[in-house]
Amino acid sequence: MAAYELADRLVVGIASSALFDLAESDAVFREQGEESYRAYQEEHLADTLRPGVAFPFIRRLLSLNDLSEESDPLVEVIVLSRNDPDTGLRVMRSIEAHALPISRAIFMQGRSPYKFMPALNMSLFLSANDSDVREAVSQGLPAGHVLGEPYEDDTSDHDLRISFDFDGVLATDASEQVYQTGGIDGFRAHEVLNAAVPHDAGPLKDFLASINRIQRREEEERQKAAEYRIRLHVSLVTARNAPAHERAVMSLKRWGVTVNDAFFLGGIDKGEIMKVLKPHIFFDDQESHLASTSRTTPSVHVPFGKINEPSVLEDRPKF
Repeated sequence: MAAYELADRLVVGIASSALFDLAESDAVFREQGEESYRAYQEEHLADTLRPGVAFPFIRRLLSLNDLSEESDPLVEVIVLSRNDPDTGLRVMRSIEAHALPISRAIFMQGRSPYKFMPALNMSLFLSANDSDVREAVSQGLPAGHVLGEPYEDDTSDHDLRISFDFDGVLATDASEQVYQTGGIDGFRAHEVLNAAVPHDAGPLKDFLASINRIQRREEEERQKAAEYRIRLHVSLVTARNAPAHERAVMSLKRWGVTVNDAFFLGGIDKGEIMKVLKPHIFFDDQESHLASTSRTTPSVHVPFGKINEPSVLEDRPKF
């Protein structure tokens, strides 16, 4: 039997804490210890876990596999869990109960499995465990910490809307560091001077490239069938504004990636935009922005760059 290849697929790693609402289970672990936690999971093995923050994103992402053959899916989602195989049974049974086409998993008792990301060709790992995510990012891996509470997904809507911040997410934080040292005037002068110089790619650039491949597959489908309705939409939502917007647009073009919409907000509250845009997931590298967006939008903190180092104050606005 030939090996199952992951090289040409969008592969996402998902911790059970991001996929499901584990508040009750986690409370048992924290308050009563591991043995009580194991007993609790065994007692509730038949109780299906409720959807968590990233559930709608994962469900909709997997639904795009209808664009490919069942034996050769565009998207592969793999569970990466700190549970051991026994306590992980409830997670796998819940996946089956929710009819999610996820069949692959790694369970590592009490240890973070993020180190397996390169071997599995993962372009994203989502978890509610902040320390696991920070460790992964410190190793140069694309990971994000899910924030906020689970919300009721509208299953009559089959679209998937993904939103990205720019600096520290799609690009590195080099320009953010200029802002931190030179202020807004220094930042704008730097960006105008370097308008023709593309940014270095950041942690989620390859994830966007994989999303773009699926978008091209959708466009092929629309070319074959005029009635086909595009489902996957990508937006850029950044605190940059003119004239600093130009370098961001040029960088995306040089990297060979695209977005459908761009919001250059110049410091306007992103949370207000999210209420209208309604993405199923939003990635930002600054927690102060996500404090607003996570009230209404599944939000992901990407702890990348200098501003996320413990010694750096995080209460300054970001561009």
